[in-house]
Amino acid sequence: MMTPLVSTDWVLDNLDTITVLDASWHMPDSGRNAQLEYYELHIPGAIYFDIDVIANHESSLPHTLPTAKFFAQAIEYLGIRNTDTLVIYDRSMVRSAARAWQMFLHFGHREVYVLDGGLEKWINEQKPLSSHINRTYSNYPTPERFGNKFCAFNKVLEAIDNETQIIDARPSDRFEGTAPEPRPGLRSGHIPGSLNVPFSSLFNEDGTYKDIETLQGIFTEAGLDFTKPVITSCGSGVTACALSLALAILGKHDVTVYDGSWTEWGMRDDLPIETGPAPRK
Repeated sequence: MMTPLVSTDWVLDNLDTITVLDASWHMPDSGRNAQLEYYELHIPGAIYFDIDVIANHESSLPHTLPTAKFFAQAIEYLGIRNTDTLVIYDRSMVRSAARAWQMFLHFGHREVYVLDGGLEKWINEQKPLSSHINRTYSNYPTPERFGNKFCAFNKVLEAIDNETQIIDARPSDRFEGTAPEPRPGLRSGHIPGSLNVPFSSLFNEDGTYKDIETLQGIFTEAGLDFTKPVITSCGSGVTACALSLALAILGKHDVTVYDGSWTEWGMRDDLPIETGPAPRK
């Protein structure tokens, strides 16, 4: 398959030959517990993938990328093999399946896709659900070669002065600095020179991604030059991955996610910020 998306019908037809992951994650102030929701109902055979657990626990930042060794050990515990065809979904307002998708790509997993529309669409179509949980183990070798799908603040700082474009997935009022950040102690504004594509603009009402022509228009209207590399950013490295996935739908793969995102950048007084609307390039 050329697209990173798969349909609910395709998943249903291939449940016996794929590995399905529930990567739902909710904002801390949402009042929801993604793991408990998974226990209550999920696609039959689905495995819960927790981006807060499969993370760097030595970092002060939320759900940042773990080491390759930690990732391999966690995936082995979940029973996932590096030869599995993975389909990842969520039932999350922040489209967290894209974060798990980006992680597997970073660590070199070859066949990994996202369920378009997520669990909500699956439920609305009255497709089968389960509360049964399988526990298996696998042999998942530590990746020796993996992609450049995430970056640290220093690469973002360099990008301000080179041809790499930075796209921010946060809502426009937070980007412009006219609305406070949901996490306390963060400055308001955005990384200098960055473009703004609020992640919510990428989706239809049923949670599916908009068609290719519409997605292309959204990024073009925001000022994106498709011939240049991209770094995506957001609040904490989750919705930035939804931008990365949308760009992959459009065939653009030279995209890196700023792992610390605004939680790190807005916290540090030594990093520059701007306020106001995004520039048009």
